[in-house]
Amino acid sequence: MTITTTPSIEGRSIRQYHGVVTGEAILGANIFRDFFAGIRDIVGGRSAAYEKELRRAREVAFAEMQQVAAERGANAVVGVDIDYETVGAQGSMLMVSVSGTAVTVA
Repeated sequence: MTITTTPSIEGRSIRQYHGVVTGEAILGANIFRDFFAGIRDIVGGRSAAYEKELRRAREVAFAEMQQVAAERGANAVVGVDIDYETVGAQGSMLMVSVSGTAVTVA
Protein backbone atom coordinates (compact mmCIF):
# COMPACT_ATOMS: atom_id res chain seq x y z
CA MET A 1 0.00 0.00 0.00
CA THR A 2 1.31 3.43 -0.92
CA ILE A 3 1.25 5.92 1.95
CA THR A 4 2.21 9.53 1.30
CA THR A 5 1.98 12.98 2.85
CA THR A 6 1.22 14.49 -0.55
CA PRO A 7 -2.38 14.97 -1.77
CA SER A 8 -1.80 12.81 -4.84
CA ILE A 9 0.60 10.19 -6.21
CA GLU A 10 2.55 11.30 -9.24
CA GLY A 11 1.70 9.29 -12.33
CA ARG A 12 -1.35 7.65 -10.75
CA SER A 13 -4.92 8.85 -10.71
CA ILE A 14 -7.31 8.61 -7.77
CA ARG A 15 -10.28 6.50 -8.84
CA GLN A 16 -12.22 6.40 -5.57
CA TYR A 17 -12.17 8.04 -2.15
CA HIS A 18 -12.88 5.88 0.91
CA GLY A 19 -12.80 8.57 3.60
CA VAL A 20 -10.48 9.62 6.39
CA VAL A 21 -8.57 6.87 8.18
CA THR A 22 -6.61 7.16 11.40
CA GLY A 23 -4.22 5.23 13.57
CA GLU A 24 -3.19 5.92 17.14
CA ALA A 25 -0.64 4.47 19.50
CA ILE A 26 -0.12 5.36 23.14
CA LEU A 27 2.90 3.78 24.77
CA GLY A 28 4.09 4.15 28.33
CA ALA A 29 7.70 5.09 28.88
CA ASN A 30 9.58 3.04 31.46
CA ILE A 31 10.49 5.01 34.61
CA PHE A 32 14.16 3.92 34.48
CA ARG A 33 14.40 4.93 30.84
CA ASP A 34 12.88 8.30 31.79
CA PHE A 35 15.51 8.79 34.48
CA PHE A 36 18.44 7.95 32.19
CA ALA A 37 16.95 9.94 29.31
CA GLY A 38 16.85 12.97 31.62
CA ILE A 39 20.52 12.50 32.46
CA ARG A 40 21.44 12.19 28.78
CA ASP A 41 19.47 15.34 28.00
CA ILE A 42 21.38 17.24 30.70
CA VAL A 43 24.75 16.30 29.20
CA GLY A 44 23.58 17.03 25.67
CA GLY A 45 23.37 13.48 24.32
CA ARG A 46 20.51 11.93 22.41
CA SER A 47 17.83 10.00 24.24
CA ALA A 48 17.89 6.60 22.55
CA ALA A 49 15.10 5.31 24.83
CA TYR A 50 12.66 8.00 23.70
CA GLU A 51 13.71 7.65 20.07
CA LYS A 52 13.02 3.91 20.23
CA GLU A 53 9.60 4.42 21.85
CA LEU A 54 8.62 7.10 19.31
CA ARG A 55 9.69 4.86 16.43
CA ARG A 56 7.67 1.95 17.82
CA ALA A 57 4.58 4.12 18.40
CA ARG A 58 4.82 5.54 14.86
CA GLU A 59 5.04 2.03 13.37
CA VAL A 60 1.98 0.89 15.35
CA ALA A 61 -0.05 3.96 14.34
CA PHE A 62 0.83 3.57 10.64
CA ALA A 63 0.01 -0.16 10.70
CA GLU A 64 -3.39 0.57 12.27
CA MET A 65 -4.17 3.28 9.69
CA GLN A 66 -3.09 1.00 6.83
CA GLN A 67 -5.29 -1.83 8.14
CA VAL A 68 -8.36 0.42 8.30
CA ALA A 69 -7.67 1.67 4.76
CA ALA A 70 -7.34 -1.88 3.44
CA GLU A 71 -10.61 -2.89 5.15
CA ARG A 72 -12.32 -0.06 3.24
CA GLY A 73 -10.94 -1.36 -0.07
CA ALA A 74 -8.22 1.27 -0.52
CA ASN A 75 -4.79 0.63 -2.00
CA ALA A 76 -3.24 3.95 -0.90
CA VAL A 77 -3.49 6.67 1.74
CA VAL A 78 -2.78 10.27 0.71
CA GLY A 79 -2.43 13.51 2.66
CA VAL A 80 -1.03 11.76 5.73
CA ASP A 81 -0.43 13.90 8.83
CA ILE A 82 1.64 12.72 11.80
CA ASP A 83 1.22 14.19 15.29
CA TYR A 84 3.24 13.52 18.45
CA GLU A 85 1.98 14.25 21.97
CA THR A 86 2.80 13.41 25.55
CA VAL A 87 -0.17 12.37 27.67
CA GLY A 88 -0.81 11.02 31.13
CA ALA A 89 0.39 12.17 34.51
CA GLN A 90 3.36 14.47 33.97
CA GLY A 91 3.69 13.41 30.33
CA SER A 92 4.49 9.82 31.21
CA MET A 93 3.08 8.39 27.99
CA LEU A 94 3.87 8.96 24.33
CA MET A 95 1.09 9.25 21.75
CA VAL A 96 1.46 9.18 18.01
CA SER A 97 -1.57 9.75 15.81
CA VAL A 98 -1.68 9.58 12.04
CA SER A 99 -4.50 10.41 9.68
CA GLY A 100 -4.99 10.53 5.94
CA THR A 101 -7.46 9.90 3.15
CA ALA A 102 -7.90 6.30 1.99
CA VAL A 103 -8.11 6.07 -1.80
CA THR A 104 -8.01 3.63 -4.67
CA VAL A 105 -5.46 4.61 -7.28
CA ALA A 106 -4.90 3.22 -10.75
